[in-house]
Amino acid sequence: MNQSSFSRRTLLKTAGGILVTGGLAHASNLMPRDIDLQKNSKDLIFRSTEPRNGEPELAKLVQSWQTPTELFYVRSHAPNPTINPKEFRLKVEGLVRQPISLSLDELRRLPEKTTTATLTCAGNRRSEYNGPEYEDVPKVGGVQWEGGTIGNATWAGTLLANVLKQAEVTEGAKHVWFEGLDRIPKNGQTIGFGGSIPIEKAMHDAGNGAPLLTHTMNGAALTPDHGYPLRMVVPGYIGARSVKWLGKIVVSDRPSPNHYVATAYKIVKKTTPLDWSESGPIYRFPINAAICTPKPHTQLAAGEVELTGYALPSGRSGSSIKDVLISADEGRTWTRGEMTGKTQDFCWQLWKAKVKINPTTKTLVLRASDSAGGFMPARVPWNAKGYLRNSWYRLPIDAG
Repeated sequence: MNQSSFSRRTLLKTAGGILVTGGLAHASNLMPRDIDLQKNSKDLIFRSTEPRNGEPELAKLVQSWQTPTELFYVRSHAPNPTINPKEFRLKVEGLVRQPISLSLDELRRLPEKTTTATLTCAGNRRSEYNGPEYEDVPKVGGVQWEGGTIGNATWAGTLLANVLKQAEVTEGAKHVWFEGLDRIPKNGQTIGFGGSIPIEKAMHDAGNGAPLLTHTMNGAALTPDHGYPLRMVVPGYIGARSVKWLGKIVVSDRPSPNHYVATAYKIVKKTTPLDWSESGPIYRFPINAAICTPKPHTQLAAGEVELTGYALPSGRSGSSIKDVLISADEGRTWTRGEMTGKTQDFCWQLWKAKVKINPTTKTLVLRASDSAGGFMPARVPWNAKGYLRNSWYRLPIDAG
């Protein structure tokens, strides 16, 4: 495959300039100035452009229960690969009796399933770990996300379980690895982003929680930012397990050795080999919620204030938001919010509330609980990577 076979328009639409052909990636010779790294800048706040990492303004995020693609957060660890769909093959190997290689057309001919599910980054709200309550611990690095790395989209594709059944998984299989076609420099090597999930989750084939090999998002083909032409969607799990630009599936007796499973996306206090080894990979996301309007430090008159936001129940089947509670007096009294979005497995809910404030109110505090027993704690312990920040959400305001 020759780079010249791609139109300049196609390359401009795919920020990052990595060309993938037949499962291999090659650096494009496009100069950075030729690439529209600010694409969608009117919709997303980009925390970095090489690679692309952006989140929407919270006020825009909660305008609808289903998140429009242009408002869905982007999380990448390398430039977007450009993949030739005619030469693309998904390989399935490992502990299977029938290793297979599927083209996009062959995947699309398999029975299709459509599901709506929320994805959220494990680093959502990470910037709060660098706030005043954590002054006695080191600063947390990484992308300084606020509360917008979450979105609820409708996905279409084929069940992972059906493809694994076609490959005939053998005894001893305990985990399923996913390998992306992006190219990430790491420790002197170049790797693809990887993830893995337990075989029991992978073989789940009923309800809204079944993992999908996904080619469609919100009724249209995946965009390059969201994994074109194929990605995983694993409802209930952190977004890192929904690997984009999927190129290979490996069935194994152990979790993936990929860096993003073995030594990242874990809760650790120190980043020593022992700490990484003693901590298991993060799978399910915990309950979380945010106040999305008004914006922080908005000047508000004393009296009744209207608030809106989202609340995500913990990633368990049957879990739904039980309560959203807001306090204008540091937790002495609470006002219950009203759910406004749909209630569906593995999806967020939207809420609204009216809360009374007075001239001394400096902060609005939010907490939530769900039907599975999940709750947002007043404070979560610091961790070195800034993952799973789901303590009470605090919105500073200027009351008068």
